[in-house]
Amino acid sequence: MSATVKNILDTKGRDVVTVAPEQSLHEVAAVLNEKRIGGVVVAGASGRIAGIFTERDLVRAVAESGAAALDQPVSSRMTVNVQKCRDDTTVNQLMEMMSSGRFRHVPVEEGRRLVGIISIGDVVKSRIREIELEAEQIKAYIAG
Repeated sequence: MSATVKNILDTKGRDVVTVAPEQSLHEVAAVLNEKRIGGVVVAGASGRIAGIFTERDLVRAVAESGAAALDQPVSSRMTVNVQKCRDDTTVNQLMEMMSSGRFRHVPVEEGRRLVGIISIGDVVKSRIREIELEAEQIKAYIAG
């Protein structure tokens, strides 16, 4: 049985760092640095997902507009068409979604409410735990 997003969130927690659409790229870069994370969810006044902003978006903005980009609101540079998943999404489905979409962060939504975020690092840790468990079961079977 494949692990699910719920399994990952139960282990890592459901805290999500969010920023407001009007915050500047400079402010958001400071949040990414302070929290030591690669992406943030941009949430509107209603708390709904308005977009996602990652390190890649920051690099692209600075490459295109120079230092002046840092004064722009995050809403002008965020990814708006955000791929989301749910608690019951399997890790295999999530890996396929991330690979085909070429992104590393997926917000988790239940009932249009943000309940977590999964990074590619979380997926890798989950797969390693699964493989280690399988190896232990095989060892126990052979020894038993």
